[in-house]
Amino acid sequence: MTDTASQQSTSGQAAAALSPLQRALMLATQSGLPLVERPFEALGAMLGISEAQVCEELAQMQASGLIRRIAAVPNHYRLGYTANGMTVWDIDDAQIDTLGPLVAAFEGVSHCYRRPRRLPHWPYNLFAMLHGRSRAEVEAQARALRELLGRACRANDILYSSAILKKTGLRLKPE
Repeated sequence: MTDTASQQSTSGQAAAALSPLQRALMLATQSGLPLVERPFEALGAMLGISEAQVCEELAQMQASGLIRRIAAVPNHYRLGYTANGMTVWDIDDAQIDTLGPLVAAFEGVSHCYRRPRRLPHWPYNLFAMLHGRSRAEVEAQARALRELLGRACRANDILYSSAILKKTGLRLKPE
C-alpha cells in the first residue's frame, strides 16, 4: 500500500500531476502489494517493466513527496490481537530523542511517534501503539515500557480502540 502525500489535494489535481507510469503504479498498488514472495517483480510483470524499474520509480516518487512510504498494514483483529491501545507518554524533552527509538523497537509496538504537547490539557509527547490478545496483555506491555522509560516518564495513559477504522490512501479512478 502506498501512502500518498497528495491526499490533501483534490484527487483530480493529484491524478493530473502523475506520469502514465506513476498512475499505473498507483492504480496497481492502491489496494495493496501482491501477496507473493517478490511483490515488486510481480508489479513489474503487470506493468511490463522490470522489478528494478518498479523500485526505482517508487523511490523517485517517494523522494519527490508524491508518496510518503510503502508499508505493510496488518489487520490486527484477524491476527487475534483484539486489544489495541495507543499508549501516550509524557517524556522529558531532553531524553525523548534517546528513549523514542527504544520504545519504537519494543516488542508489541507497531508504530511510535513524537507529537507536540497541547498544554494544559494534553501533556503527552510520545505515542506508541500496543497490540495484545487482551487488555491485561497490553497493560503488561505498558508497565514494561514504563520501566524502560524510568524517571524520564512523568505520566502515561492507554487509549483503547473502540472502532475499526479503514485506512486507505489516495484512490484513483481507472481511465
